[in-house]
Amino acid sequence: MQYFDDLSIVLSGIRVSGDKGSLLSFKLAIFRIVNLISAVKEKGNKLIFIGNGGSASIASHIATDCLKNARIPAMAFNDSSLITCITNDLGYEHVFEKPIEMLARKGDILFAISSSGKSKNILNAAKAAKKKHCFSITLSGFNQNNPLRKTGNINFYLPSYSYGYVEISHLAICHNIVDSVVLNRNPKWTGLK
Repeated sequence: MQYFDDLSIVLSGIRVSGDKGSLLSFKLAIFRIVNLISAVKEKGNKLIFIGNGGSASIASHIATDCLKNARIPAMAFNDSSLITCITNDLGYEHVFEKPIEMLARKGDILFAISSSGKSKNILNAAKAAKKKHCFSITLSGFNQNNPLRKTGNINFYLPSYSYGYVEISHLAICHNIVDSVVLNRNPKWTGLK
């Protein structure tokens, strides 16, 4: 039970900031993201999800949910051939940056997920997305001054050094976004059968 009590404290400590560091309410951030995602499909854009380790699992999971449940074009750069090719030829720090340079286009939305907010490959990808004029959403934890938190248009931060708490919270935030997109399209949807 203590685990869930502690997780509740972490979730209640979510901080959301804009691209200039200004604080946003969680509700306003979700509202803005849902509106942006709803416009993605109409404009022929897509969602791109990136992360390492557990965050890569979140990226794949949510990209799939966006496709299946929200019917929004989405992808995660987790293909083993792609990862090993770029890592071997260019180095792991470029593993997400290069696909973004080649596949992202203006108006796409990048979800950059990193528990520490310090992963060089995630930071390089965020810079590449900015150059491509993508809208960036970051999800991070650990140190509140982590560099990833300063790169996105909307930045979610979890005040914990526990991978478990941070990753569960990131997944919950992403599910909140996907479910809100679905609900926005179908107000009678409850998520229950």
